[in-house]
Amino acid sequence: MKKLKIGIIGVGRLGYEHACNIANRVPGSELVAISDANFDRAKQVAEELGVTAVYQDPKALCEDPNVEAVAIITNTASHVDMIKLAMDAGKHVFCEKPLADTVEKCKEAEAIIAAHPDLIFMLGFMRRYDHSYQIAKKKMDRGDIGDIILVRCYSQDPISIIEGTLEYAPRSGGQFIDMSIHDFDLIRWLTGSEPRKLWAIGGCYEFKQYKDWDDGDNVAGLMQMENDAMAFFFAGRAAAHGSHVETEIIGTRGTLRISSVPTDSLVEVMSEHGVCRECYQDFISRWHDAYIKEMEVFCDCVENHKPATPNVYDGTKSTAIAFRCKESFLSNQLLDMNY
Repeated sequence: MKKLKIGIIGVGRLGYEHACNIANRVPGSELVAISDANFDRAKQVAEELGVTAVYQDPKALCEDPNVEAVAIITNTASHVDMIKLAMDAGKHVFCEKPLADTVEKCKEAEAIIAAHPDLIFMLGFMRRYDHSYQIAKKKMDRGDIGDIILVRCYSQDPISIIEGTLEYAPRSGGQFIDMSIHDFDLIRWLTGSEPRKLWAIGGCYEFKQYKDWDDGDNVAGLMQMENDAMAFFFAGRAAAHGSHVETEIIGTRGTLRISSVPTDSLVEVMSEHGVCRECYQDFISRWHDAYIKEMEVFCDCVENHKPATPNVYDGTKSTAIAFRCKESFLSNQLLDMNY
């Protein structure tokens, strides 16, 4: 199998995970270049992973003739600019979610990608490629649980990482665009439909400073989809037990529940504290295999010239939902969904 030569832009916490996967864990990929605004960080990761091409300027990476595809793992506000740099240089693109920090920029990304129909673009909603979600989707498509009545999504970050969460919060875009957008993509994917109405609520229960950012530390919402399926989502920043993403799909003939206990093993710890199961303490550990799988799929799509999903339009729709939820949250109103 020919290896896709990938350059990565951004090697922070998640970028480093992707860089390690591309270099060591994805059979169809080869990491050939690294760029980061923090040049010392780029050089450090390049030395660790044996990469000789290191850049501070992402344009220089995109113009490197040895690079066939670019993985964009930068801040959300820069995504569209990075997509344009890469595609104008003739490179296939994998981009982390969210697609952009405004719906208008998402539309710009759509135009850029449409102007390069020979190039593959894939957006990093990795939960679609988690093994458990893949199994659930196959069961749903097979009709095992009948017609979908309700999708319930929980996404909680552990309080153990709250210091970093609070530092990033003012520039994150808020709970709906930064965190719940994963659940919006899952809801669309699992129901096969788009929201018709939504109502988002929440508040600042533990960390009052979220109010300064027109945000909440815990938020929730209801949706009615175009096909009449219902959806509920909850996103929180202060789970005492760990990183917890749980999804339940209720159908007319059965129910599927994914990760009701957020642990990677069946080990039970018995001690003076009772019986417990230890939970993931960060999202990267939970989604480690899904990050690998989505990159494998991206490489396969490039090699075989197949359209990749999630695509740019999935990114636009999820972003539009996120901002409509923010509007509902701030106004405390039930809103129709406008695209």
